[in-house]
Amino acid sequence: MANVITVTALNRYVKTLLEHDAVLTDIALRGEISNFTNHFKTGHFYFSLRDEQCSVKAVMFRSYAQQLSFLPQNGMRVIVRGRISLFERDGAFQIYVEDLFPDGIGAMQLAFDQLKEKLEKEGLFAPEHKKALPQMPHCIGLVTSKTGAAIQDIFNVTRRRYPMAHFLLAPVNVQGSEAAPGIVDAIRRLDASGKADVIIVARGGGSREDLWVFNDERIARAAYACQTPLVSAIGHEIDFSILDFVADLRAPTPSAAAELVMPDMRAEWENLYKIYTNIRQEMHQKIHLCYNRLDSAVQAPAFSAVRLLPEQKRTSLIEKKSVLHQHVSSLQKQRRQKLAHWAELCHSLNPYSVLARGYAVVEKQGEMIKDSQKLNKGDKLHIRLEKGSTDCIVEQVYSDEVCS
Repeated sequence: MANVITVTALNRYVKTLLEHDAVLTDIALRGEISNFTNHFKTGHFYFSLRDEQCSVKAVMFRSYAQQLSFLPQNGMRVIVRGRISLFERDGAFQIYVEDLFPDGIGAMQLAFDQLKEKLEKEGLFAPEHKKALPQMPHCIGLVTSKTGAAIQDIFNVTRRRYPMAHFLLAPVNVQGSEAAPGIVDAIRRLDASGKADVIIVARGGGSREDLWVFNDERIARAAYACQTPLVSAIGHEIDFSILDFVADLRAPTPSAAAELVMPDMRAEWENLYKIYTNIRQEMHQKIHLCYNRLDSAVQAPAFSAVRLLPEQKRTSLIEKKSVLHQHVSSLQKQRRQKLAHWAELCHSLNPYSVLARGYAVVEKQGEMIKDSQKLNKGDKLHIRLEKGSTDCIVEQVYSDEVCS
């Protein structure tokens, strides 16, 4: 007889078997969603995954569910990845979903439309949020595969149009769900560096599944938060992604992105030369017009009167100069006469003139003697003559009466 065990032990044993099976620990299933329940309190998703014959219960916990860029719906065909286990309490065999992707055009379009509507309502596509691209960027940031065709297309256009450009490459994987975090990180790092004048997120063409990563909500929000102008260049012209709507500019191809971001220097030089030529022609026309106007003005009667005006002024100036010269000459003559009179008067009062007539100046101890009564016999005197001087001693003093 078989050993008797409890229900709990059975469920625990089966759970252990399932969780230790190498195939069941990381498995991908394709099926259609049914009985979908969004548990708003916990944020968990509960649903069944079925095909034409069977179904299996599935649960997607909030930590994984909130990373989805769309809301699953009943009837949607999807591919889920996760692990198989047993809900021990109920003995329910189910898959614990870690990632979920739309499968088929209808499901993918529904997921795309849901996310597009959600982000549009939040204003991530608003025109007023779009930033203008720099006219002549010095450094272009690139978020793309370093081995893909997209980067070669961009380099080819650059060599032809704008060879002085510099690039700052943030190499990433551009396909598969695991590529989204790397693309988000690359955008943020280039933006934070402050070195890039513009950022191009590029990928060459591919199927819709190949390009699906660029519909990831995380990439869209990273592009919206980017302060550096960002250009989306995903796939071919007919391919549209959520990133295209969020980016500041959508380019139909990587090559077109390079042409939109970088000016054609040859065309710029041609425009500059045209501007230079136009300015030069305008200047020559203006100068020629001025010469013509000047010739016309010279021939005009009014100009003759103007031309005679300086001669009239010159004649008047000469006459005034002559009058002024005569007045100055007369004034100088009067001043010379007065000066001669005062010079003659000063000459007559000059003591040296008196000495020239035979008189002398007598000094006693530096005092000029005018009266003989101030002299005594034996006084030393200094006598100044017209020419020279002498010292002497008084031997006899005479009064005026004696002299007379």
